Amino acid sequence: MKLIIVESPTKAKTISGFVPSGFKVLSSYGHVRDLPKSALGIDEESFEPKYVIPTAARKKVNILKKEVEKMDAVILATDEDREGEAIAWHLTEALSLRNLKVDRIVFHEITKSAIDAALKTPRDIDLKLVDAQQARRILDRLVGYKLSPFLWKKLYRGLSAGRVQSVAVRLIVEREREIRSFAHEEYWSIGALLAKKDGKGEFEAFLSKKNGNALDKFAIKNKGDAEKIAKDLENKEWVITSIEKKETIKNSSAPFTTSTLQQEAFRRLGFSVKQTMLLAQQLYEGIYLGEKGASGLITYMRTDSLNVAESALTDARNFLEAEFGKDYALPSPRRFKTKSKGAQEAHEAIRPTDPSRSPNSIKSFLDKRQLKLYELIWRRFVASQMPQAIFDSTSADINAGEYTFRANGQTMKFDGFLKIYPIKFAEAALPELSEEEKLNLEKLNPLQHFTEPPPRYTEASLIKILEKNGIGRPSTYAPIISTIQSRNYVQRDDKKRLGPTEVGFLVNDMLVENFPEVVDIQFTAKMEEELDEIASGEIQWKNVVKDFYTPFSKHLAEKYESVEKRDFQETTDEKCEKCGKPMVIKRGRFGRFMACSGFPECKNAKPLPPVSLNIKCLKCHEGEIVERSTKRGKMFYGCSLWPKCDFASWLKPTGDLCPECSSPLVQAKNSIKCSSKSCIFEGKEIEKKE
Repeated sequence: MKLIIVESPTKAKTISGFVPSGFKVLSSYGHVRDLPKSALGIDEESFEPKYVIPTAARKKVNILKKEVEKMDAVILATDEDREGEAIAWHLTEALSLRNLKVDRIVFHEITKSAIDAALKTPRDIDLKLVDAQQARRILDRLVGYKLSPFLWKKLYRGLSAGRVQSVAVRLIVEREREIRSFAHEEYWSIGALLAKKDGKGEFEAFLSKKNGNALDKFAIKNKGDAEKIAKDLENKEWVITSIEKKETIKNSSAPFTTSTLQQEAFRRLGFSVKQTMLLAQQLYEGIYLGEKGASGLITYMRTDSLNVAESALTDARNFLEAEFGKDYALPSPRRFKTKSKGAQEAHEAIRPTDPSRSPNSIKSFLDKRQLKLYELIWRRFVASQMPQAIFDSTSADINAGEYTFRANGQTMKFDGFLKIYPIKFAEAALPELSEEEKLNLEKLNPLQHFTEPPPRYTEASLIKILEKNGIGRPSTYAPIISTIQSRNYVQRDDKKRLGPTEVGFLVNDMLVENFPEVVDIQFTAKMEEELDEIASGEIQWKNVVKDFYTPFSKHLAEKYESVEKRDFQETTDEKCEKCGKPMVIKRGRFGRFMACSGFPECKNAKPLPPVSLNIKCLKCHEGEIVERSTKRGKMFYGCSLWPKCDFASWLKPTGDLCPECSSPLVQAKNSIKCSSKSCIFEGKEIEKKE
């Protein structure tokens, strides 16, 4: 009898349906060993980790040990990345498998053919990958367990720092300051609505040149400049001087990697990074498909490679020919090469395990969110093996005295990959035009514009910039985003954009000022490259840890001595009811609170009075609606008499009741709606303020 151990119970259930008799599949339920929570767990001289079996894992480890005693061999089938390799290695240690025949198998997808192939080609555990994962874990532990107490001492207790997460917070803080300091700059453009002399077609053109010289974005700086040009154009003759017609193409995108899937799922579906990875994990580990049993629907979802198996390329071509005809199938497969730093080219891109398994054919077995994500992955992959979309493009230059206007038109000639994977594009047909043709000016449109600051990062755009700079890897993007929000350093606004909290500003500024190397983008990227070099066997992991920790430890000791504690407080007119001293406003991990200025002799503290909306509670009619916040700092609206009255709403109440069901009305993004989820009332559009 052979025992196959995986890390997920869902994965175990799916694989159980593929293996023949003589095999048993069990789950370790994730990691079975880790560094202790209550101590550093690392020898600061040798950097040897002191692993323990967490309390939550002990019962499962004991069960696995008893099962191992009955087996002839053990096969470790954890995920194919460094984390999975480390779990496999920890299993050999925790289960004392050194004296037993142990095989390691890997696969990109959980299908019968993939599992059969993996069982025929077992290998040993790759200790280089294990070392790379250990190095990351130890570096993160050293930074977190050493820097956090420093923040407690110099700011206040409850703060924490992370090696990669702190860089992400720095990016968000710096973007926020860039937005706040941005100076809007005015500029103008001039459009012209033109028509053929016979009245058969109108089209728009925009000013592009003066005296044959191209005008840049800020050539027309203000209303006066625009009015002068408009006056110059009075009574001018409008004549077409050149026409250019050409065929343009749009290429399909590559199949998804982890980061591009997270970005596109956010953009198209509104899924958070955490939500995307949870759904992708479910699709990878296996979905029950009725009589066909359970099967993995997508390949492994933590990858930065664009490689695709030859069999999948052939299957995609066969599907396209059968479904849409030869015009929509490529004569030979299209292959992509990744631009990501340190990409694991042995892995595959994220794709459907069976390209012929259309979303419509399995929608009855998936919930709505699973179906949306599967359809996105399926369409992206199938489209990557389809021809280019072809457009007919026309551009015309029209002279009016010393000024030249440009008109552009575009019409689709062949949809190609757009048949499967639509993207936004503008079709604008120009009427039939000819050189030297004279036109009528119907209307001149001077338009005022202002430059805009860069937008706040979204989860998707933050991942994009992290990947561009070589920070983090596929398995770390989601934890980075989750951690900086759970620590209350970053919050999402109503448009799902990330902005720093007051605490985020404080911690970032302290780290940038005193530990610039820890939050330096290039330094962090270099550390990622060194982790890749450990994985490839080029360098030893303990040397990497030592080279970082030795100067860091010395620098930290110096900063403990030289940095003064920062006391962040504001005075108030309120007196402490216990000792009579003035109360002050202090900042804590979860925002501001009121405390006695006589601390530590007097430890009186209380929350700040909530801000009232001056609206009577529409549930109890006694209290007022006030602004409150969760433990993580997210704002909501509740009754001032809580817990006596439990009214609460994420959206701001208007003070009115729903005409349909009498529940409180609240302000959504652009309209008024009912707070009751079961009510169908749709309110009026909110008038935008000028």
